[in-house]
Amino acid sequence: MAPAVPQRSAGLPPAHTAMICVALPGLAISTEQGQLTGRGLEGIYRAGRRVLSRCQVRVAGREPLVVQARMTSADRARFTGTLRVTPHGGPDPDVVVERTRSADGTERITLQSAATRPLRLPVEVALGTDLADLGAIASGTVGPELPASVHDSGLRWTGATGTSCVTATPPPADALASAGLLRWEFELPPGGSVSVELKARLEGAGPARAVGRAATSPLAPAQATGDDPRVGPLLATSVEDLQALLVRDPAHPTDTHLAAGAPWRCGLAPAEALAASRMTLPLGTRLAAGTLRVLARTQVTGQGPRSGMIPGPRRDAGAHLPPSCTGTEATLLFPVLLAEARRWGLPEQETEELLPVAERCLTWLLAAVGDSPYLRDPQPGGPLRCETQAHAHRAALLGADLLDAYGRPGGGGLREWALALRARFRQDFWIDDPGGGRPVAARTPDGRLVPHLCATMAHLLDTGLLGGGELAPGLLDKVRTEQLARLLGSPVMDSGWGLRGLGAKEAGHNPFGHRSGTVRVHETAIAVAGMAAAGYEKEAGALLRGVLAAAEAFDHRLPEMYAGQQRTEGSAPLPHPAACRPAATAAAAGVLLLTTPAGIRPDAPAGTVTLRPLHSAPLGEIVLTGLRIAGAPFSVRVSRLGLAMVEEAVDGLQLGA
Repeated sequence: MAPAVPQRSAGLPPAHTAMICVALPGLAISTEQGQLTGRGLEGIYRAGRRVLSRCQVRVAGREPLVVQARMTSADRARFTGTLRVTPHGGPDPDVVVERTRSADGTERITLQSAATRPLRLPVEVALGTDLADLGAIASGTVGPELPASVHDSGLRWTGATGTSCVTATPPPADALASAGLLRWEFELPPGGSVSVELKARLEGAGPARAVGRAATSPLAPAQATGDDPRVGPLLATSVEDLQALLVRDPAHPTDTHLAAGAPWRCGLAPAEALAASRMTLPLGTRLAAGTLRVLARTQVTGQGPRSGMIPGPRRDAGAHLPPSCTGTEATLLFPVLLAEARRWGLPEQETEELLPVAERCLTWLLAAVGDSPYLRDPQPGGPLRCETQAHAHRAALLGADLLDAYGRPGGGGLREWALALRARFRQDFWIDDPGGGRPVAARTPDGRLVPHLCATMAHLLDTGLLGGGELAPGLLDKVRTEQLARLLGSPVMDSGWGLRGLGAKEAGHNPFGHRSGTVRVHETAIAVAGMAAAGYEKEAGALLRGVLAAAEAFDHRLPEMYAGQQRTEGSAPLPHPAACRPAATAAAAGVLLLTTPAGIRPDAPAGTVTLRPLHSAPLGEIVLTGLRIAGAPFSVRVSRLGLAMVEEAVDGLQLGA
């Protein structure tokens, strides 16, 4: 077989139809045809480098016809093909070829005979690689395939960036390095089978041990059952995807965090790692602790305006605003995650160890606002964003609560600033109109309003958990909160599949615009949880059911975003070709969405848990088992009448009022 021709791509290779097996640091990306041809993203990857780009199987000189391709788990795909090799045997296939491909670089090829007489089957596997990294593949600048050499029971390739090899069991009868071919000849009796196992690896990288496949995974294997048959598969797939995206800190292997998503963002994105960890607190606090420790080591120290910040890259914010600073978001999320993880049962010793880092985040916040009631973007001339004020307000209140709990000073100043922010925000970030008014997305330094209705306003509904099952006050009063819930639940924002990034009637709306019209699952989940907590169950239930319908269309593996086109009878959500799938925030959002109907509000230090279930029971009866509070299993049932009952909890945990 001729090696694949190097590509020069004009844009990001599409990923929406790819079957992506993930167990970081390993990836296996395939099409539904099963053959790895070296085109686009196809290949086996280790730590972002393509170890194998081509793996094409021929049996008796022919390629199997794939009749089924399916993901069997987050890290494994199975391809089933058929062949007719018996001459004059009619139209029925007489050989089944099954290929099981794993993210760790292993592929098992099994031939099963359905013939009535013995078969002699020559098998060829053509292999090749370019050892390209994902960045080069994304930009379309990959080079040609490297020449192979025979090595042990397989082939080896060496390039400027390293060496990869494939070993085969059983060893091939023949290996032709110039063509990258391994050959076998098998004799199968009627009904007999034979298998070949290929292992691709990057030499010097060590075995690809995935964090999430270990018995020590920081995420509890929670389960969901109920009237809605979609809840079980969604939670199971969300937990699987989260485990697949777990990454160890190389310098501190006991600390793990979530990579942002596959295939494009397999590294640490601080704001998204913190946001995803916060949404997965019902699965335990160990992931939160590891994420906080990893990011604590990145905190800026010393003097200067950035002292205390958790660094992060800029993020595109769409056509109406300049890119935002995810470092600001991460710095504000750090004390919030620490405070809420403590309520879910993070041990006191770990909380105390991380408290100085949270204090420095809060000190940075007060220094950054100075005499102003608002937190501005750090870049010169940066706007005042509504979601930034929401993040800052929540950090101040939960941070003050955390400082008070440990007798640290500063809580009073944070509450005083938050109170001043609430008073000014309700004046400066709201436009009155005959329809009841609306918040504004941002204010420019010269006072100009950016009035576009967008999904980032959902963060105004996300207030945060205090002690005793109470929620922190929000930036909006009750009347404005009700109006925002009504706006986000309207057809302008609710696509029927989830919350649009930008209202359908706004200038610049694009259903495929990743910040100007797509449904981003993270923000939809924040909106659902915020609406539910504020008592707007109708709007929360509609968004929740829309995302569940979308999840079913995506085989319960939610991408980070998909098109915000209006849902109609018989339609399906349209994928975004560049979306990560799996993605940390989308998988974590699945956990938040399914735990929201139970309204679980723990206070582990006080030994209580409060339940505020949705009385409308938008999913009917739902039972959640295997959650974690105070490090122990916690299970809850919500009936069709919206009544919640604890079915399992740690001894001594009392039900709050």
